[in-house]
Amino acid sequence: MGKGWAKGLTAATDPRIARAAAGHRGRTYSPRGRGSDLRKVDPRFLGERPAWSSEMAYIVGLTATDGCLITGRRQINFKSGDRELVALYLGLLHRSNEILSERTRTGGVAYKTQFGDAALYRWLEAIGLTPRKSLSLGALTVPEPYLIDLARGLFDGDGTIINHVYRADTKAPRPYLWEYLITRFYSASRAHLEWLQPRLGAALGIRGVIASFGQTSADNPMWALVFGKTESAKLLGSLYRDPSAPCLERKRAIWMDYVERHRIVPDVKC
Repeated sequence: MGKGWAKGLTAATDPRIARAAAGHRGRTYSPRGRGSDLRKVDPRFLGERPAWSSEMAYIVGLTATDGCLITGRRQINFKSGDRELVALYLGLLHRSNEILSERTRTGGVAYKTQFGDAALYRWLEAIGLTPRKSLSLGALTVPEPYLIDLARGLFDGDGTIINHVYRADTKAPRPYLWEYLITRFYSASRAHLEWLQPRLGAALGIRGVIASFGQTSADNPMWALVFGKTESAKLLGSLYRDPSAPCLERKRAIWMDYVERHRIVPDVKC
């Protein structure tokens, strides 16, 4: 058979194409020259439309913040300053793709991975993610039972928790200690935070405020959905209610330290 013999043929019309396709089903390819091989991938995540679950909702939250849908290639790129988070992302998708590192403009280190998955790509598009989503991200069509899992992904991707205790400047015999607890969700798209704010409000009875928080560029402001001490306690108690749920451990540790110091009895999900 000469070069190009298979042009125009499909598995439905030619048994040779069908046999070749069957032999490669369940495998993915890596580029040559970098320790590449044929790797078995969990069939639940290969070529099939994903279904909502707690883990998938968390993945959606991470992808909406630190991920990128690459136009025309049906590939997904995920990048984070936390290598742990990239490894967790791949692990939840049952993937063993390589994690690469690169220097950032500020001299730090970022970790990234990239893979092709047309079914996952199309599903993410269908629920509200788009290529170049930073400025255009809006509502995400997440079912109510998975909202908190998605919010935990958004928080691990582009959120922050701040907890500090200060000693008041006073000469009183017993020094007055003042503590604050603040959580923020950041986004370059105000529309996304305007969607998230009432969803969390309805689910948890918290509202927070949306405020400008610096610039992503000369023309584009960064926005933050900010929760104060009481609302943050409600939010974080819900995000980390299930101790087995996937999360970025360094953020969870801040909340658990707060819980221990204040002797809060967690509302643990059984």
